[in-house]
Amino acid sequence: MTTYESPQTTFNDGNTIPQLGYGVWKVKDDVAEKVVGLALEAGYRHIDTARIYGNEAGVGRAVAASGLDPQDLFITTKVWNSDQGYQQTLDAFDASLERLGLDSLDLFLIHWLQPKQGKHVETWKALVELQKSGRVRSIGVCNFTVEALKEIEEATGVAPAIHQVETHPYFPQAELRAYEASRGIVHQSWSPLGQGSDLLSNPVLAGIAAKHGATVAQVVIAWHLALGNVVIPKSETPSRIVENWEALGVTLDDGDIEAINGLDRGTEGRIGPDPSVSDFE
Repeated sequence: MTTYESPQTTFNDGNTIPQLGYGVWKVKDDVAEKVVGLALEAGYRHIDTARIYGNEAGVGRAVAASGLDPQDLFITTKVWNSDQGYQQTLDAFDASLERLGLDSLDLFLIHWLQPKQGKHVETWKALVELQKSGRVRSIGVCNFTVEALKEIEEATGVAPAIHQVETHPYFPQAELRAYEASRGIVHQSWSPLGQGSDLLSNPVLAGIAAKHGATVAQVVIAWHLALGNVVIPKSETPSRIVENWEALGVTLDDGDIEAINGLDRGTEGRIGPDPSVSDFE
């Protein structure tokens, strides 16, 4: 098996993140301990979890059991919607760190904008304070609008290092990515393989996969990487954990990327909630 190493993407704060990571959404805590261990064995060094996933402790156990130096890993978690607000966010961070069994964190994110709740500015101020204190190296957001990205930067003078949001070939978020690029914000893709859609059976992608001797999933991951997105595919299947990692060996040409870009369905391609109107506990 070829040994791969993820490219590193540099944040606007000078820190770096492995561009290909492993996500654990909807993975049960005891399963997370096993599959994160498998991911680390495969070569992943970037693990993305969240308080609401209920598996921070399992991720922490896997990290501890791996024998790897935590300094060589990149761990992300997120503050959940019901924990937003300045002090609540500081308390939530402490609780997440304890569950992970870590002394500090690489990246802490606001999980959703929650526009009706209207606590995102105060929550962002708490993240800025956590970064200033050195307890977290980088801070960012998930599922924000351009307007909200502008609002938190104007309120604090600090732009997010990264914005994690639904992104895949049916919903590539070109306009959002262009704004982020103008502010030095890294784009991160969740549901990168179009979970819940027919993306992985798309004939255009199947043709490109056949051309490269790759799987469709590997082609989609390679597309994200070629665009500069940070990408966190999730699988509980050992062979697919390795398969997704080996997407690092797939290099698409300009024609491939143009063909994949042509699969854009606009907002019709969205699978998950619309951040501009979604409020939930």
